[in-house]
Amino acid sequence: MSVICINNNKGGVLKTTTTTNLAGVLASKGEKILIVDADNQSNVSLSFGLVPDDFRTSLYDVLTGGVPAEDCIASIHTNIDLLPSNRELISFEFDVIGDIQSYPEPFYLMKDNLEHLRKKYDYILIDTPPSLGLMNGNVFTFSDYVLIPYAPELFSMRSLIEVVNTINDFKELHNPDLEILGVLRTIVNSITNLHNDVIQETNKYADQHQINVFETVIPDTVQFSNAVAYHRLPATLIPKKKNFDKAELYFQLWEEIQNKLKGVAVK
Repeated sequence: MSVICINNNKGGVLKTTTTTNLAGVLASKGEKILIVDADNQSNVSLSFGLVPDDFRTSLYDVLTGGVPAEDCIASIHTNIDLLPSNRELISFEFDVIGDIQSYPEPFYLMKDNLEHLRKKYDYILIDTPPSLGLMNGNVFTFSDYVLIPYAPELFSMRSLIEVVNTINDFKELHNPDLEILGVLRTIVNSITNLHNDVIQETNKYADQHQINVFETVIPDTVQFSNAVAYHRLPATLIPKKKNFDKAELYFQLWEEIQNKLKGVAVK
């Protein structure tokens, strides 16, 4: 059983798309999946055609109010459960930091309240906010692995370096078992000089720091957003309609992740 978070402090890099489509891949293979939506934008709910404010309780109540996670978890598709977020999560950091007596170990709230769920699922996937604040600190303390979606744009390298440094800090201080699964290049337009230049720079940095870069590349495409808009589902949960459906890329990515996980286990 593994807890995998999908993280980058830069928005618009397909964090939610990657989280939900990997969940679709795993669910189609018969695995039991929990998605934890740790982003106050609640895009995981929206990806399944759900209204975030319809949830009576959410991750916020679990982390700050002592509500059992089981009371908040909803079944949203065959083999996929969701621990949702909603607008209350916006105040999470202020509420916790402002009441240190009630929360003396603020980076351990998620681990303390969700650790028991490891026994109930094959995989837990965590969608994260585009920041490096208290919520992501909780995510890094609880997770086993980090997958970093990475769009090769101007200033992207700066964000990648910040994420890697933060992960290493949490590994040293709070979670020695935390590992970077790899960097997933997303929204790539291979005919753009900027993208090619940034990818070369990224590959060089990753090689120098022994960070895996997945061979799978998610191109700039409307298929994933169209799946949500017209089917209210991630693309990997929609029947294939053409010879090469780009949703297949997430199945390829999962094969790479599996090989990486086996390699880590062997070590």
